[in-house]
Formats: sequence, structure tokens, C-alpha cells
Amino acid sequence: MSANTLTGKTALITGAARGIGASLALSLVARGVNVALVGLEPEVLVATAKACAERATAGAQAQAWEADVTDRARMAEVVEQVRERFGAVDIAVANAGIAIGGPFAQSDPEMFDRVVEVNLFGSIATARAVLPALIASRGYLLQIASLAAMTPTPLMAAYCTSKSGVEAFAHSLRSELAPDGVDVGVAYLSWTDTDMVRGADQDRVLAEMRSRLPWPANRTGKLEPAVERLTAGIRRRSAHVYGQPWVRTMQWWPRGFLPAVIALRGGHEVKRLAPRLAATAGERTDPVGPGGLAGARKAVE
Repeated sequence: MSANTLTGKTALITGAARGIGASLALSLVARGVNVALVGLEPEVLVATAKACAERATAGAQAQAWEADVTDRARMAEVVEQVRERFGAVDIAVANAGIAIGGPFAQSDPEMFDRVVEVNLFGSIATARAVLPALIASRGYLLQIASLAAMTPTPLMAAYCTSKSGVEAFAHSLRSELAPDGVDVGVAYLSWTDTDMVRGADQDRVLAEMRSRLPWPANRTGKLEPAVERLTAGIRRRSAHVYGQPWVRTMQWWPRGFLPAVIALRGGHEVKRLAPRLAATAGERTDPVGPGGLAGARKAVE
């Protein structure tokens, strides 16, 4: 496909106020794509929409919609408004997500469940709302998953659970929607320089554990190259998109092998860090998300 195949299309992106969602919107609008930015921070969303308008080419436009992705009625309303505004939805990117870290036994049950609700059920609600529009346009759905879908890691149970879930959900949809001309992709990213990752790194114990991961899993990748790879995947309507090239190699490992290796190494690390994790348990009361701590707090209100 040529680089111009995106021109004139319309993309709906959740979690679009900051981070991957905002950067992807800027990348797409620069290629002539109308962008509908969906998220929880109205002022930041409007600012991002304005930045998109300044970057737009080929008459592309941008508009923001405030919505909680777990609200099915609101998401259906947003999709209908986007169709009225732009005429169609050709691309949908289920990107909204939040995270918490720390031992499961020490986690706040409501916060833990909310991570799964936003990341997994929010993606499902997004798909349910947007599928009629994608079927009409024979469009493309990209589910933002994570390397965490392939590598279940200690101290990240909520996030890994939700990302494994969205990966399986997207794979199931791919076969179901193929007869309708809708393609479904899954994007896998390792640590990427966003508010979510920077917020997670504020926890010194968890940051130390991450620093001890084998290279390159202990590195934080730059945002812009990752977003360029997502954009290329959208243009190609790819089944699998990798934010960092090395993440692709993780697909070559047997899925049963990685959890066994991680459990062995991770168990030693958790035992080593147990006293410090217990001493700092009360500090892990907030999730982190696309809008940083403030945006993530709003997501759980």
C-alpha cells in the first residue's frame, strides 16, 4: 500500500489525551486522517485536538469527546456523534488503560478491579460500540496490548491479566469479523516513554525490580518510533504490530516457557524485595494512566 491510503479516513482513538493515544493522533492527522479523540481529561483532550489541527494535512480535522470507556451507553453515543461529524469510522484504536503495581495480596481490591475494568472491559465496550461503524466501512480495529500479554510478571498482576485478556479478545474477533471485511490487529509494546511508565517509575522498589530485568526488557523505549510503527501497522491493517522491533522476537518463544522462566527468576526477586514492598505498601494507593496520576484517579471516581 502507498503512504496515501490513510488520507481521508477517520480514526477513533481512546485514551487520546496524552501518551501513545495523543502521539498516534498527531501521527495520523499528519497523514490526512480525521481523528476523534476520546478520553477523560476534557481540557487536555481539547489541547491535543488543537495540536492535531495544527499538524493536519489534506483537510483532515480533529475533535475531542469526553467519555469513560467502560460506559457502554456513552461510547455508543460517541461513535454515533463521530459518524455524524466525519461520515464514517474507518479505524478504531482501543488504547485507554491504567495500571497499578505491587503484590496482589497488598493491593486495594477496588483499584485492582478497576484496572481490569478499564483495560479489558473498556476495550470490549469500545469494540461493541464501534463495530457497526467498522463493518459499514470495512475498517480496521487495533487493540493496544502489551509485552505484558506474553510475559506475566510478578507485581503487575492486574495489568498483565487485563492485557492478556485484550490480546485473546482481539484474536477471537479477527476470525469473527473477517467475513465482514474488518481487520483486527494487536499491538505489543514494551516500556515506552509515557506518563504511565514515568508514573510507575516513581515507585522506587518497582523501578529497581524493572532495572534488574534482562536487556532490553529493562529499557524504556522512545515514544515517537513506537508510534511510527503503530501508524505503519494501521496503514497495512496488520494483525500484529510491535512498538519496539525486539518485542517481535518474544513471539518466537513457546508461551508455556516464558511464564516458567519468569516465575523462577521473579520469585527470587519478590523474596529479596519483600521487606521493602511491605514497608511501602501504603504508598501504592493510586493507579497510573494516560493522564498521569490525576487522569488515573479520575478514571476510578
